[in-house]
Amino acid sequence: MKKKFQLVDLDCASCAAKMENAIKKIDGVQAASVSFIMQKMTIEAEEGRFDEVMKEVVSVCRKVEPDCTIKL
Repeated sequence: MKKKFQLVDLDCASCAAKMENAIKKIDGVQAASVSFIMQKMTIEAEEGRFDEVMKEVVSVCRKVEPDCTIKL
């Protein structure tokens, strides 16, 4: 399953790259991309575990960029 999300208050390209790399390491994530320019994130993960994976994604993103929020 592949879904796109809008990001709010992502401050820099470096943070976007750190988020993307951390998300790709989450168990169940097949692909991920975070675009600083577009303020968007695309996640591809197993359909049955998508909600569980997204909880981890939100946690990882908060650690990298505490002010950034993901519009779910």
